Amino acid sequence: MNPVTYIKRALCLVVAACICGSLPAQDIQLPPPQKTGGMPLMEVLAKRATGRAFDTKALSDQELSSLLWACFGINRADGKRTAPSAHDQQATEIYVLMKQGAYLHDARANKLNLVLGEDIRKLGTTQDFASNAPVTLVLVADLSRMGKESKEAKLNMAGINAGYISQNAYLFCASEGLATGARASVDRQGLSARLKLKPGQEIILAHSVGYPKP
Repeated sequence: MNPVTYIKRALCLVVAACICGSLPAQDIQLPPPQKTGGMPLMEVLAKRATGRAFDTKALSDQELSSLLWACFGINRADGKRTAPSAHDQQATEIYVLMKQGAYLHDARANKLNLVLGEDIRKLGTTQDFASNAPVTLVLVADLSRMGKESKEAKLNMAGINAGYISQNAYLFCASEGLATGARASVDRQGLSARLKLKPGQEIILAHSVGYPKP
């Protein structure tokens, strides 16, 4: 087989695999977040709302990158973030559930690392309206990184940390015309198992994100 024919056949196989959805999910290197523009703060606050009806249209990689940076991205050369955390422990991790799989956000590499190549969005909610949202952010606290306080104190602080990130998600979505809603209603046992969370990792909050349903 000559090289030209080989390349053509290989390309055909790739296209066929994409059409059939048989290509395995993989890590996603996100583009740089968009850090300028958006609505003035007071307009964003006026538009901030909880959405409960989501279109199934997927978010672009650019929108995902900017969303995740707004939530808990690195905004200074010393590695500090867009949301505060107790003692700068940065103990909150963001898992991203999408149709093609579940990912862990790496803020330093601006990357989504594949955890599971399956659609497990339904485990990120116990409410039907949220199961079709194209993106669910799951905020997970790693209590092992939170000092020597009691578990109760750590969970209390983890909730506060998640609240900062949650508000950033709301403000970004209001600015970009996206719908979002924070939820404590998560299948914690099932989702923890599928994400392979370690002892000491606790699911605190979930955020559905997508375009508003027409």
